[in-house]
Amino acid sequence: MTFTQPTDPSVIDHRRPVLRARAPLRISFAGGGTDVSPFPEREGGCVLSSTISAFAFSTLRPRTDGKVTVQSQDFGKSIGFDIDQPVEYDGQLDLPKAAIARVRDFEGATPSGGFDLFLHTQAPPGSGLGSSSAVMVSVIGLVAQHCNVDLTPYEIAELAYKLEREDLGIPGGSQDQYAAAFGGFNFIEFEKEQVIVNPLRIRPATVHELEHNMLLAFTGATRVSDHIIEDQRSRYETGDS
Repeated sequence: MTFTQPTDPSVIDHRRPVLRARAPLRISFAGGGTDVSPFPEREGGCVLSSTISAFAFSTLRPRTDGKVTVQSQDFGKSIGFDIDQPVEYDGQLDLPKAAIARVRDFEGATPSGGFDLFLHTQAPPGSGLGSSSAVMVSVIGLVAQHCNVDLTPYEIAELAYKLEREDLGIPGGSQDQYAAAFGGFNFIEFEKEQVIVNPLRIRPATVHELEHNMLLAFTGATRVSDHIIEDQRSRYETGDS
C-alpha cells in the first residue's frame, strides 16, 4: 500500500472533534436501469431496493496546517494537497477529492484548517452494491459537518449524484446515492425534475423471512458496469425493447 507517513502530532487540531460516518451498501430488487438517464427524464423510473448491514466508513481528523490527506484502504492509495489548492482530477481518489472541493466552497462554509480522511468499505469496489456512491455520501456528510454546512439527505444524495455523473463523468444512475443517504427499504421514484424516496414500513416478520431466504456471497470477481450502462442507453435510444 502507498499510505502516507503518520501525521505529525503537532499539526493535529485537538480543539475540534474527530468525526466518523458510515453509509450503507444496497441491493436492488426491481427497477434497476430505470434510474439511468435519459430513461427517467422521458419515461419516469422507479426502483425497489434495500440497504444492507455492510457500510462505507469514513473518519475525519482535523489538522491545523492547511493540509488534506486522503487514505483509502480499499485501493491501497493515499493523496495529499493543500485545503485551498484547486483539485486536479487525475484518476487518483477523485471521488473524495470532488466531495471535498465542492463542500469547502459552499456559501457559508466555515474555513477548514485541513484534515486527514480515512476511507474503508466492507465490500470491494465493483461488487455491484453501490459502494462508490456510499463512499461519496459518507464523505460529503463528514466534510459538510466539519465545515458547518447543514445538508438534508436529499441534498447529500443530489450532490453525490452530480459529482459522480456530471463533474467526474462516471456513467450510472441515481438510485445508489439516494439509497445510501436514506437507508432502509425504499421505493424510489425518478422523475424529470425530482426524485421521491418513499420509505417502506415492512413488518419485522417479513424482513426475517426475506433474510432467511436470501444469500449474498462474494464470487471473488468484480466488474466495471460502464459498458453495461452504455449498452442500455444505446438500446433505449434505438428503441430496442
